[in-house]
Amino acid sequence: MSMKTSFKTEMIANKFEAYNDILEQTLGFRFVFQTFLSNPKITRVLDYGCGPGKVSYRLAKKTGVHVLAVDESKEMINIASKKRSHPNINYHLIKNDNLSFLKDNSVDGAMACYVFINTEKKEQILRMMKEIYRVLAPHSPFVILDTNPDSTGIEFSTFRNGIKGKKYMSGEARQEWLHINDQEDLVLHDFHWQKPVYEELLTEAGFQEIEQLEPTLKDIPEDELKIIQEKHHDHHWKSEWEFPPFVIYKSIKLVK
Repeated sequence: MSMKTSFKTEMIANKFEAYNDILEQTLGFRFVFQTFLSNPKITRVLDYGCGPGKVSYRLAKKTGVHVLAVDESKEMINIASKKRSHPNINYHLIKNDNLSFLKDNSVDGAMACYVFINTEKKEQILRMMKEIYRVLAPHSPFVILDTNPDSTGIEFSTFRNGIKGKKYMSGEARQEWLHINDQEDLVLHDFHWQKPVYEELLTEAGFQEIEQLEPTLKDIPEDELKIIQEKHHDHHWKSEWEFPPFVIYKSIKLVK
């Protein structure tokens, strides 16, 4: 029996909020946002599994798009609403992966950041993807950001996902250690999904033009890295120079 992390507990929600997501910002969200920044027609973006609202808030501030941020954790939505309220963000508590408050073809873009690694069954991931597909307008992008299954066991500056040297099967339970300043690590229990699973499920849900990105620090302009380093002067990079900590999938809902 797997021990799935419950983000619905207050302690986990608060520790997750305390985690410094500098790595996710630098090698994850930056590339997710590029998709929405590059298209001026995108005005309504769905953040599926928004957690404490960090990603929604940054996107709303950076782009001025309207963000529909949804999560199944009441505790996460409470943190997001209190700490990251913004005139361009609507936070919604959802149940059973259902976006019933949204009409078909009603949003211009969607993202799911670190959602599918917390999902135990392929059938549930497919259900989520189909629901996202339903609410997306034709020709709209969907971007997935997750930890990279090929970098399991590698020690990065802010986290390690999985045990070094262990080979994980698709769907296998896996631990993740988030390093939090002046606190014990937050140990999460997530699931290992190999890359072909993402492409298979995206295709089955109806998405096309699937593109995969695996950025390392070598892909970030030097001046940009310098600004990040000055802001977080006590932060020291580790394996993210050589190994991509995250994998990003970009896809499009095309009219059939």
